[in-house]
Amino acid sequence: MRFKAPFLLFLPISVALISLCIGGYETTWREVFGVLLGIQNDEMLRGVLLEVRLPRILGAIIVGGGLSVCGAVFQGIFKNPLADPYTLGVSNGAGFGAALGIVASFGVFATQMSALLGGLLAVFGTFLLSNFKGKSFHLILSGLLISSLFASFLALLKFLADPFEQLPQIVFWLLGSLTQISYERLAWILPGFLIGLGVLFAYSHRINVMSLGEDEARSFGIDVQRDRKILIFLCSLITALLVSISGVIGWVGVLIPHLARLMSGADFRGLFLSCFSFGATYMLIVDTLARSVSSSEIPVGVITGIVGIVLFFILVGYDENRN
Repeated sequence: MRFKAPFLLFLPISVALISLCIGGYETTWREVFGVLLGIQNDEMLRGVLLEVRLPRILGAIIVGGGLSVCGAVFQGIFKNPLADPYTLGVSNGAGFGAALGIVASFGVFATQMSALLGGLLAVFGTFLLSNFKGKSFHLILSGLLISSLFASFLALLKFLADPFEQLPQIVFWLLGSLTQISYERLAWILPGFLIGLGVLFAYSHRINVMSLGEDEARSFGIDVQRDRKILIFLCSLITALLVSISGVIGWVGVLIPHLARLMSGADFRGLFLSCFSFGATYMLIVDTLARSVSSSEIPVGVITGIVGIVLFFILVGYDENRN
């Protein structure tokens, strides 16, 4: 089955419009379109839709789409179906950075910067360890070791944090949430995010060849080591930017690329758009559930963890039956 670009563009947009109508403050389709078209004068309604729900919806699209694309790239270049954007330690590195900002009472922006730098520091440490004293360690194994190291640092900060104010903030951030997303935060990460995605798309053909194996890629004249480092850096940068505004949201980068390949094929030139569309749609649905199924909001990462594991095993079973 192959989905055309118009459908892949229409899918997240239609779900986003539905999501605008759902929440604790009841709204109708007519009211939503009235606000979007500028003909609805209800200030409270405009505030709920444009200042509360719309930033979260845009954030869900960016986070879900970005994590899915990066997951597909990692699975392609590592030839590992369980690889995801957090493989090289970005999640625990960013978690440590965010926790450090919370414990040190940084402001919102400084905490976001701290999370970004923590994620990039973890990836940098992974590269250093993979080439320690000139010896070539497996990059994924190095990522696991660095991730464990930052997990220990994170545990120490949780132990030192104030149990009544700071610790709940750290735990909620680690579970993933879109509650703190605003237009300002989105504007801050958007340039790096768009540039990173643009370069990844330009590398689509090279990723296709690299996914066949190193020998095949070299026969096509591709510098595998150089291009792999470029791709890993871009995906890590995008992931760190996303984690800095949403916290750690798991399973999106593992699950959605498998679904996109089943629906659209393995050619990354088409897979890129499919991953972004399905990832954005999935995150929109999950975030809408998180803020509407109960009076107290459920962390998004809790839902993606539960749903992701179930759907992953369903996809694996479907793929085995098809083969």
